Amino acid sequence: MILTASLTLLSLLVSAALTLSGVGSPVAVAHLAFAVGIVPLIFAAISHFVPVLTRTGDPEARIRWLPGLAQLTGILVVITLQGWLPRWVLHPIVTVDLVLGLILLHWIFARSRRCLGTPHPGWRWYAAALVCLLLALFLVPLLTAVPQWYGPLRAIHLHLNTLGLVGLAALGTLPVLLPTVMGQGDPQAAAWLRRRLWPAVAGVIAVSIGAGVFWWLAVPGAAILFVVGFGLLGQWVRRYGASCLLRDGAAASLLVALLGLLFNLSAGVAHGAGLLAARPAIAAWGIGFLLPLVTGALTQLLPVWRWPGRVIPARAVMRAQLAASGVWRAAFFMLGGLAVLAGLPELGGVFAGLAITGFAFALLQAMRVSR
Repeated sequence: MILTASLTLLSLLVSAALTLSGVGSPVAVAHLAFAVGIVPLIFAAISHFVPVLTRTGDPEARIRWLPGLAQLTGILVVITLQGWLPRWVLHPIVTVDLVLGLILLHWIFARSRRCLGTPHPGWRWYAAALVCLLLALFLVPLLTAVPQWYGPLRAIHLHLNTLGLVGLAALGTLPVLLPTVMGQGDPQAAAWLRRRLWPAVAGVIAVSIGAGVFWWLAVPGAAILFVVGFGLLGQWVRRYGASCLLRDGAAASLLVALLGLLFNLSAGVAHGAGLLAARPAIAAWGIGFLLPLVTGALTQLLPVWRWPGRVIPARAVMRAQLAASGVWRAAFFMLGGLAVLAGLPELGGVFAGLAITGFAFALLQAMRVSR
């Protein structure tokens, strides 16, 4: 998992640099961040959290291999979209990705059935996120087979990935991860996850179909997701207090990620109404939501992935190294996302670059911590 996380950070850095410099095919650069970085990291997070949520022990070796295999197929996707391999290569790659997703989905359901007692409802969010990924992959062959539908299908594919896979996985993880970060359990987290799953899924489907076919359908879908996210934000503030959330580097990053999701839902509606171009909206989604989510989650998870098993002091030292600059990193990510939405992409790129560089430096320092 350490290797997967390292390659994820590298792919995000390279993707951001290529985007700012204008080098490379835009679709290839976007998939460098998503297919090489985000999807494998979500696979790794699912393989970490599902055994915890279902109380069923560590994942099998075949499951631990899935993030790495997804990363390899993601690299092939980027190479193909860049034009260095024939376009037909995408079809067998997508088939492999479908198999990987189905294996992970089957494993999730198998673990939920093995649970002694009732499993934590968070596992259902991961299952729903993977179903969105599989639906998005099913649409890939149609993008070339039905060229007259390319625009709508591409929009549905994009939103099933960004809001379906990433959004649902994030909303399913945050209510569990943040209490762990704060060191204080949240007794309302399980009930929130149980009540909010189907509204969130309905919101994702409405936004996806609305983005591709019926624009008016995206507005209530975005409103549903906004209410779901805002409710979680209010629950955090009531439970922990805003000042406590902003004092810890990992918690501040996760808080900014949730705020970034809310901002970007509003930006998506503005894009659908023709008030905002697609590129700034996508860039703001990456800078204001995705990057603080990844860095905040890795701040908490990397020490556990590096030294699994019993708790040792080195974990706390490594986490402290990663979290030391987390508050200002979170602030830079938020400022970067807002700058992009305000029509200042260069300034937004500077803020994002500073934050990513800071996390990379903190990671190098943290990896020097010995057992």
